[in-house]
Amino acid sequence: MKRTTLSLIAVATALAAVTGFAALTAPDGSAAPEAKAPATLPVERSSLLCPAPSSSELAETDYTSYTPGATGRSGSASGSGTSGTGAAAAAKAELKAAPTAATPGGTTAKKPGAKAPATVTQPGKPVSAEANGAAAPALTGSATGGLAPGWTVQQTTVVPAGGARGLLGVTCGAPDTDFWFPAASTAKERGDYVHLTNPDDSAAVADIELYGPEGELKSQLTEGIPVPAHSSVPVLLSTLTGQAPTADLTVHVTTRSGRVGAVVGAADDKLGSDWLPASADPAGTAVLPGIPADATSVRLVAYAPGENDAELKIQLVSETGTIVPAAAQSLHVKSGMTAAVDLPDLTRGETGSLLLSPSDPKKSTPFVAALRVTRGKGDKQEVAFIPATAAIDSRATVADNRAAGSTLALTAPGETAQVKVTASAGTGGGTPVSRTVTVKAGTTTKVTDVVPAGLKGSYALTVERISGGPVHASRLLAVPEGGIPMFTVQPLVDDRGTVKVPTAKQDLSVLDD
Repeated sequence: MKRTTLSLIAVATALAAVTGFAALTAPDGSAAPEAKAPATLPVERSSLLCPAPSSSELAETDYTSYTPGATGRSGSASGSGTSGTGAAAAAKAELKAAPTAATPGGTTAKKPGAKAPATVTQPGKPVSAEANGAAAPALTGSATGGLAPGWTVQQTTVVPAGGARGLLGVTCGAPDTDFWFPAASTAKERGDYVHLTNPDDSAAVADIELYGPEGELKSQLTEGIPVPAHSSVPVLLSTLTGQAPTADLTVHVTTRSGRVGAVVGAADDKLGSDWLPASADPAGTAVLPGIPADATSVRLVAYAPGENDAELKIQLVSETGTIVPAAAQSLHVKSGMTAAVDLPDLTRGETGSLLLSPSDPKKSTPFVAALRVTRGKGDKQEVAFIPATAAIDSRATVADNRAAGSTLALTAPGETAQVKVTASAGTGGGTPVSRTVTVKAGTTTKVTDVVPAGLKGSYALTVERISGGPVHASRLLAVPEGGIPMFTVQPLVDDRGTVKVPTAKQDLSVLDD
């Protein structure tokens, strides 16, 4: 999912236009000065959105908020309910319940108030908060000044029983205008909702398109869905089409006006539930990082949005090297259609990542993809999703890591790479630690031993790219419950904590006649 820094981009563009005009029209006829390289500056503001955690009264939700590193500037990171009035630069944020806006075929419901979520007051120290039951609303959050670069919030929910049973984890995302969700479903055993959250003062209008194995599903309810200001709209996918239930589905969310945060909540009657994050933007190659070593079932779902079919080569990037799985060596994805394939016995006891590339390097077709991963057997199974994830350009962070059960997966599909992994202090105390990790070309490295000394509470993991080729990463969090191997996987997305701004200075001579 893209990070939104529209205001800074607009300023940078305007400055570039002004300085370019001045250089070309210097009144004394002198040569234009040599342009200086754009300055790299920290972003001034970050926005994040978290969906409503659960409709179960048994749900127990933890929020963990964190900004890595010190920038030497003051600021705040705060969250508010989607009908709240928290100011962006306030040291404290207020959380109020928001009305859940009416959905196609649905009704309007209100939730009671909840306690304020975690507020970060200094970089380098995570803070946490809890919300129990079905009352917790969707959240909108903002961070300013020195707390804006790299700010992240993790929402982790445990539902021990019922139809939504499972460990549901999601890294709260930035608002955007375009999202792809392969691996959704309208099958009878699934109850999938797409959650749309509007952080702005004006209403947004969203379209939802559904694509199955035969192409787009017909519907008259997917266009022009209103998302009121500071509100969240959960849309049950099965209500959007009258066609037969579809097991493998790709959901495309776009906005006609405004911007939203979007994520799919997927619940299976037998396999449990989790959040399905958006896939990386359509591209000719994809990496899906962090398949657990003990996965009992892996299903790949892909979609080609362009005019051409995608013929994909399937490879597993394991701890010992890159191999072609025996179960499936390739996947043909027809244009405008969703394709899927099961990959049994994929990992064979090693943490791995899936690498999808063109079967013919000369014919690269953009596609999106995601994995549905299952652990456990029989009635003790649990499900999670791994979308295609872009490489870490500079830095990425995931919060709410535990003393036991956290596994960081680092994949270098091409060249060998070096990264710095830092474990922050804990929410209740502890000393940060860092370690340089070398990820050999064509392998996946799992990291479980970078934990703060004297840890109390949960901590954040930050990955900084040092050298070498691209690195893709995800974090697996395992929290066994009642004999069920509950788990969730969060991809690490570059935090885009900096922006390039052209160097400019005032030159009033351009105003001379």
